[in-house]
Amino acid sequence: VDSVHAVAEAGRLAFADRNRYLADPDFVHVPAGLLDVGYLKSRAALIDPMRSMKRAEPGAPRGAQIAMAEDASVEIPGTSHISIIDRYGNAVAMTTTIEDQFGARMMVRGFLLNNELTDFSFLPNEDGKPVANRVEAGKRPRSSISPTIVYDRTGLPAIVTGSPGGSVIINYVVKSLVGLIDWRLSPQQVADLPNFGSRNGPTELEKGTALEALRPALEARGHTVSVLEFTSGLHVLARERLTGHGGASGGWLGGADPRREGMVIGR
Repeated sequence: VDSVHAVAEAGRLAFADRNRYLADPDFVHVPAGLLDVGYLKSRAALIDPMRSMKRAEPGAPRGAQIAMAEDASVEIPGTSHISIIDRYGNAVAMTTTIEDQFGARMMVRGFLLNNELTDFSFLPNEDGKPVANRVEAGKRPRSSISPTIVYDRTGLPAIVTGSPGGSVIINYVVKSLVGLIDWRLSPQQVADLPNFGSRNGPTELEKGTALEALRPALEARGHTVSVLEFTSGLHVLARERLTGHGGASGGWLGGADPRREGMVIGR
């Protein structure tokens, strides 16, 4: 319960800032202070270990120059991910999307065209304030794809992870990093873990998993709980010595999410 509570509360804070400030930096001034250590500590201090904040308000990071409105647009999942490490140590975390199944439903020279316009907010203004991720000519839409490579202290790749899943990708990747780094799980154990988190709405628990039993305890802490089916597709690679599984030779272990197609191959 403590872990689900903490991750959900952190997700509320992160999504509140994301929905207020993030958009194409060629069109919108994205505050540099979003990554300031002091700012992050001040946001983390808002988490009550025993009580949910229910909904987080955006913060005021350094560089937030203009008042923006919140973007509440819904992203449609239609994404794939692959994680690769080769014999030379070169790492690739690649997430690709055409946005919704079959994208724009148009094919050109054997390729389906994407439908990324749905990643924009279709409401340009809220309460008289501009939405950062509104549609504008030549603008890149905001995306939740989060291919991630974590490096060790020597500068070598130690984790390669990512997933499809629309805006829930962020929570899937967070789960994989917490599972590997904090809980010392193997990549396959991480991929198998039930999904949970919050996108600054209800606390979301994966349907049909052991997490459903946490609902009463979470509601007692003030959470509004939603039980959903999640179709994550994590592909996770991690060095053996990072997790303590398989040995300490510096080799790699892999995990593929059982909820979708995918498998671990290599030698």
